[in-house]
Amino acid sequence: MKKALVVYSGGLDTTVCIPVLKEEGFDEIHTVTVDVGQPEADIEQASERARLLGTKHTVVDAKATFASDYCMPAIAFNADYFGYPLSTAIARPLIAMEAARVAKQNGPFDAIVHGCTGKGNDQFRIEFGLRQHAPGIPIRAIIRERNWTRSEEIEYAEKVGAPIAQSKVKIWSIDENLWGRSIEGGRLEDPSFEPPEEIFQWTTSPERAPDESTIVEIGFQCGKPVALDGKSLPALELIARCNEIAGMNGVGRIDMMEDRMIGLKVRENYECPGAVLLIAAHKALEALVCAPHERRFKQLVDAEWADLVYKGLWSDPLFEDLTAFCQQIQSRVEGVVRVKLYKGSLTVIGRQSPWALYSEADASFDDASFDQNAMAGMVQTHGMSSLLFSRLKEK
Repeated sequence: MKKALVVYSGGLDTTVCIPVLKEEGFDEIHTVTVDVGQPEADIEQASERARLLGTKHTVVDAKATFASDYCMPAIAFNADYFGYPLSTAIARPLIAMEAARVAKQNGPFDAIVHGCTGKGNDQFRIEFGLRQHAPGIPIRAIIRERNWTRSEEIEYAEKVGAPIAQSKVKIWSIDENLWGRSIEGGRLEDPSFEPPEEIFQWTTSPERAPDESTIVEIGFQCGKPVALDGKSLPALELIARCNEIAGMNGVGRIDMMEDRMIGLKVRENYECPGAVLLIAAHKALEALVCAPHERRFKQLVDAEWADLVYKGLWSDPLFEDLTAFCQQIQSRVEGVVRVKLYKGSLTVIGRQSPWALYSEADASFDDASFDQNAMAGMVQTHGMSSLLFSRLKEK
């Protein structure tokens, strides 16, 4: 008996994999959907389609783990890949790990199957995670193997009677989790096309946002947001609430040109209101507590971390090294940040911390405790090599 496990979203790409496997002689097919904050309707649709297709279906509720073990580190590293808060990327290692766990529990399996195409980044992220957590089990990518276009997938699904009614009429390709929504496909592939308002679900347009600003206060401990407006909240609830608050004020829309791992440059649209808010607040607090050399080096660390996460290399040795450095910094990222949200804009208007490397007395223009005369010698030696270079050029 041949057994396969499909990492199943319920969408077109993963749905057509199931009849293909049956045609290839797989007698028993399991499906697993990992819930990292998708809409409940999507989870229910996946379960119903799995039932119609005759698979043994499992839903894994990983929302709390995703919030605490993936979104929180993303905040600590001010997660940003050329303007993208890595909302889709940070979910893939967790999905792969949970799928591998289900494979071990219900196996042995002759194959683990995913629905990634050969053009995207997820094929790298998912397969790396599966090879790490379920070594030895062959990995199949049906869409990539058959080199199918979306139209060809739909044609095949109609021929075999696969349940794809919603996918057929769906204009946009949407991936959603707790940390953000990605929207692509259709006319959005044209970089000159203005995204229509219909693609947005989490964010109000700035024009329709409230006429009064919203001020939110975020409390941090060890680099993690732990309180909202003075109320302590678990990670999952806090992120969800930040999505609501920032989204209603039109904050969190991202329209960017993204360089995929295989070299393709593509236009991507994201809604990440909570991520944008929390990362901005975290960066403001880091700026208050970090020494100048730390701040400069932390920017390099953040960029390296984002690059590894974008590629799905969550367990790379450098990833562990960067994490160790970041944890040392985060032990002092404690305090409160106040942020003003207004019609698509976000402004940090206050920050305080017991670890603040700031002296109001020394910084104030109205305080005489700082002896300004002591700076004369330092100023005279500033830029000596630059001055010498200028004089040599003049000669």
